[in-house]
Amino acid sequence: MNFKLSTVTLLLLSALPAGAVDVFSLDSCRSLALTHNKELLMQAEKVKAAHYTRKEAFAAYLPALDFAGGYMYNQKELSIFDKDQLLPTKTFNPSTGSYDFNLVTDPTTHMPVKGPDGQYIPQTVALIPKESMTYDIHNVVFGAVTLTQPIYMGGKIVAMNKIAGYAEELYKDMHAAARQDVIYAVDAAYWQVVSLSAKHKLATSYVALLDSLDRNVGYMLQEGVATRSDKLTVDVKLNEAQIDLTKVENGLVLSRMLLAQLCGLPVESNMHVDDEQSIEVNTNAEIATTYDMERVYEMRHDVRALTMATKIADQQSNVAMSSMLPNVALIGAYTFSNPNLYDGFKKKFDGAFSVGVMVKITLWHWGGNYNKYKAAKAEHKVAELKLDDAKEKITLQVSQAAFKAREAMKTYLMTITNESKANENLENARIGFNEGVLTTDNVLEAQTAWLKAHSEKIDAMIEVQLCDVYLNKVLGRMD
Repeated sequence: MNFKLSTVTLLLLSALPAGAVDVFSLDSCRSLALTHNKELLMQAEKVKAAHYTRKEAFAAYLPALDFAGGYMYNQKELSIFDKDQLLPTKTFNPSTGSYDFNLVTDPTTHMPVKGPDGQYIPQTVALIPKESMTYDIHNVVFGAVTLTQPIYMGGKIVAMNKIAGYAEELYKDMHAAARQDVIYAVDAAYWQVVSLSAKHKLATSYVALLDSLDRNVGYMLQEGVATRSDKLTVDVKLNEAQIDLTKVENGLVLSRMLLAQLCGLPVESNMHVDDEQSIEVNTNAEIATTYDMERVYEMRHDVRALTMATKIADQQSNVAMSSMLPNVALIGAYTFSNPNLYDGFKKKFDGAFSVGVMVKITLWHWGGNYNKYKAAKAEHKVAELKLDDAKEKITLQVSQAAFKAREAMKTYLMTITNESKANENLENARIGFNEGVLTTDNVLEAQTAWLKAHSEKIDAMIEVQLCDVYLNKVLGRMD
């Protein structure tokens, strides 16, 4: 019959299970999760990609140097004439001061004579053989080195560079927001382990209480001062407590597996945490009733990401506008070939430089470019509305989180009082039962109230921790 509350206290504050176990602090769990989380690794690669994209956009300011070349085999040679050419000649006429064609004349009339085809017949001709104007182009090698320097692209290059810079910042904020989500998930799993561990100790203590009461009632039954019904009632309560203990043990194992998985460790790791030994709650911590929301917006990575998205949408409209403005570029090139065209198709490499300016002006596209610009402006407006909507929801989110944190602290303080009263009630029941003035049912009721008070205190402590974590998350202070 003799059981002491000191035994219950010792059971509640008992050490971790014997054997080799891995004990982790909250910070170490966070660090492991941030290191091994696949989503974070993907977000980090996206940040790298955005960084290189920004560098790519900057390269558009600089001149582009390109080379193109090739080889071509042609089946036939190139011939300027289809046959030998006979060209008429001219002789200088001093009387006229000009050159006259040398034509066959009629001896009588001294007039030029026409042939059957109606053309004048030349008296002398110059022969150009077909072979002299035929070139070997069976094997042609050609190439060109070109340099292009944008001068004015309608503001497109400037806008694209700003977009790339904003995109890099956006991905950085998305990565930071994902880090906070991981930390929040780890904290929730961590405190779930702490909660179930504490409840496991509590359930073990409750089973020990019932087991002690069961033995005492058994002694009393043997001495004839208790009934069989008393013994069966205690047995039923003991069986229920043992079933609850098994459920808590199973839940604790599963919660450890979840925490291990979030930390990137094998799920079979025997993972224990520091706060299983004891949970400390700072009851003096004050929770503000109002917050500087502009400061909160600055610290919230998701808001900053939406802000970057709004700026990107604004620059997209500038890109659309650039399609309606003139584009000017400076072009330089050096082209060469073999055989070359500069010296009678000689079979050697030769080339020449050329420099010019290219101007492109959009004249009429049936409103296509203008409608593209208006669509971009509409997308910018949508982005602004998303940002405003997010800020409104965050304001409500912060208010609710602060309210829940304050209520959780109030509940915890009340559970401390309830726990003290439940301990006193259980001690009084034990004394009364020993004195024979209270029944087994009175003791069971006191034990049940004791169990409920301790369980509610555990839940309240965990709720205080989770509310604090959530409040820090919505305030953007989780980094």
